[in-house]
Amino acid sequence: MPLFDETLNQRLAELREQHLFRELRRVDSAQGPRIEIGGQTFLNFSSNDYLGLANHPALKTAAIHAVEKFGAGAGASRLVCGSLASFHELEESLAAFKKAEAALTFSTGYAAALGTITALVGKDDVIILDKLVHASIVDAAKLSGAKLRVFDHNDLNDLEKILKWANEKSRLTPHASRILIVTESIFSMDGDCAPLRKIGALKEKYGAWLMVDEAHATGIIGQNGRGLADELGMSDQIEIQIGTLGKALGASGGYICGSRALIDFLVNRARSFIFSTAPVPAAAAAATAGIKIVQSAEGETRRHHLRQRVTELISNFKFQISNFPGAIVPLIIGDENEALAAAAKLREQNIFVPAIRFPTVARGAARLRITLTASHSANDVAKLCAALPPTPHASRRHEPTRPT
Repeated sequence: MPLFDETLNQRLAELREQHLFRELRRVDSAQGPRIEIGGQTFLNFSSNDYLGLANHPALKTAAIHAVEKFGAGAGASRLVCGSLASFHELEESLAAFKKAEAALTFSTGYAAALGTITALVGKDDVIILDKLVHASIVDAAKLSGAKLRVFDHNDLNDLEKILKWANEKSRLTPHASRILIVTESIFSMDGDCAPLRKIGALKEKYGAWLMVDEAHATGIIGQNGRGLADELGMSDQIEIQIGTLGKALGASGGYICGSRALIDFLVNRARSFIFSTAPVPAAAAAATAGIKIVQSAEGETRRHHLRQRVTELISNFKFQISNFPGAIVPLIIGDENEALAAAAKLREQNIFVPAIRFPTVARGAARLRITLTASHSANDVAKLCAALPPTPHASRRHEPTRPT
């Protein structure tokens, strides 16, 4: 089909012209502070494996035992061929860890967002998103058919203005509209955190529901790494907690934590759960092992090391920024081509830091997204700081905020 390929190649050429073309880089090693790409070893500052658990012996052993007992695949969806014990053990561990009544796991965090949001709200409802929430949440909101409104990032006045409108709309409709607010706790590209207490107060004032994505907080913030909501003592004010098993927990998959009624409803109505083959049992077993480590003395030691590395990094910047609540430190450059060039210069020094560009971030907000892990050493961070290009114009769009 030459016309088909012609059309696609033309679109690819346009992406290249805009410095937005992407390609896969084959990695021939496990995730860790160093990775092998194309026969070279790079110091890795690109991974969300915040606690360094992805290659941990306990997680690998748990995965191997699960394969030996349950095999490589789950066979079908959990509602068709039965639900393997590995998933129940993981969900029980998750619920206890998050102090929730129940939990449900999905094949990915993306699937968790799509299944949950589209199950909970529809065309007569209103969904209100922070401007910087993850793409999976945006896509789910659009697919739900609900009225979609977006508030400026962490702007409580803008959020309240939209809540007032949604509340009035609900009064004027024959059937009261449900209102769902969705935010992240730690934002994946900016590294700052949401003012959850104040958002929680607004959702109570206007009778809304609140969904919080704890993907980048789980494992590294709060007592035993339970997340920002737990640190702020407001878990019981959040109807839906969503997160991933593939970051600080070291495995893969997504989860929802909440009330027993919520989980039972999702089992019956979340299409990405009902119509997907279950994740592999090895991943579930590895995640369960990761949750155990996160809550242990070893987990606390790893969080301490991670905090040290973050402090060391930001103390080396020549421009002033505050402490980051998590492990994400973005160096905003702006121009997409300049960001690519900066990442390429780091690779020449065997340091791997990704250039993040549109559509992951807004146009003109390209950046180097530096992520630290507990497995990095102080020497690793010193090497990165020495190699970072002098970019006096590079700064954060706003100061990273501490939990409020």
